[in-house]
Amino acid sequence: FTPAEEIPLAGHPTIATVQALVDAGRLNLTGDYLKIPLELRDGPIEVEIFTRGGKVDRIVMSQRKPKFLSTHQPADVLPAFGLDESDLLPGAVIQTVSTGTPQIMIPLKGHVALKRARLDLEKYATLHEHSDFFSPHLFCLQGIEEGATFARHFGLPPDAMEDPFTGSATGGMAAYLWHYGLIDNPAFVAEQGHWMGRAGRGFVEVIGPPEDIQSVKVGGSAVTVLRGELYI
Repeated sequence: FTPAEEIPLAGHPTIATVQALVDAGRLNLTGDYLKIPLELRDGPIEVEIFTRGGKVDRIVMSQRKPKFLSTHQPADVLPAFGLDESDLLPGAVIQTVSTGTPQIMIPLKGHVALKRARLDLEKYATLHEHSDFFSPHLFCLQGIEEGATFARHFGLPPDAMEDPFTGSATGGMAAYLWHYGLIDNPAFVAEQGHWMGRAGRGFVEVIGPPEDIQSVKVGGSAVTVLRGELYI
């Protein structure tokens, strides 16, 4: 769930749920690798756990076969973010893509345009009301550190105005980039959140040829920051 609604797939809670199960001793990590099914609203997904020295090193979720949904006119979309067509990656389309949750993919030229993006609440609310996506993912083919991409992800209150890392949208972005031939390698590092002071990175791998992608794997690490007790 977000503060506003239920969504069919999200990265943070998936990775965090598995980390919590490990911390609680509910998963038997006897080797350096374990694969488990995780039941979600729209059916199960596979989650892989990689360990090193008896501790979790990386948790990787397999997202669903991508759906390439509506395309959108730049003039209808970009003003909602204070941008115009000159900021768009040349030759690229704006399209809703879903690997579990539909997100609108907005490819920009580079960091300058991405950093200038600001959500116009009124224009965005109108755009969102008449469209087919849950939230917008703006990105460029220019990482901050080791990444091949850097992204920003916005939302409307009561949801967070900007997300430091968005696993579901990262999967959709990876499928989009591979499908349209905008990346040469189906496995790469995606970055997000650095300008918020919450640098995030995800390890991404697209499974299948560009014309018939089967799934997208998105993974990273998790840290337990809070423990509590529930009395029933």
